[in-house]
Amino acid sequence: MFDNWYVVQVRTGKEEEIVKKCQFYIDHDILIDCFIPITKKKKKYHGTWHIVDDILFKGYIFIITNQVEQLYTQLKKVPYLTKLLGNDGKEIYPIYPQEAMFLTKFSNKDHVVDISNGIIENDKIIINEGPLVGLEGLITKIDRHKRIAYVDVELLGKLTRVQVGLEIISKS
Repeated sequence: MFDNWYVVQVRTGKEEEIVKKCQFYIDHDILIDCFIPITKKKKKYHGTWHIVDDILFKGYIFIITNQVEQLYTQLKKVPYLTKLLGNDGKEIYPIYPQEAMFLTKFSNKDHVVDISNGIIENDKIIINEGPLVGLEGLITKIDRHKRIAYVDVELLGKLTRVQVGLEIISKS
């Protein structure tokens, strides 16, 4: 059984600060985990490619708890929170279990999505290493120059486009 995952909307750019505040203000018997899903990407600067961390869902943090009423009360102590999102927009619901399972498979135990490696054969993408293996159908666009894949991920029942690192090794 999965614990309940909740999404909290926060001001973009304040995600890390708010995760730290949640970890400080919310009782640890209520807060199972509080995190920001991160994606590894390659970025070129100073003439060379570097691996950098980027936020997968900008403007959101994730909280895992089984005590949502207590969480809701304690979240009021945390400055800069926008709102806890539910899948109907009115009440607080956890994200769907299949979405939590997908995010768990898609990222490592630290909630980081690593860079995938693949090839393009006859205009078909084949991923042979990384979190995108078997998920080629979710890729909507590739930017080979920036080494990024655009992927449609379901969150709260809606498709959300995210950018993840993708290295295309060869094209034939």
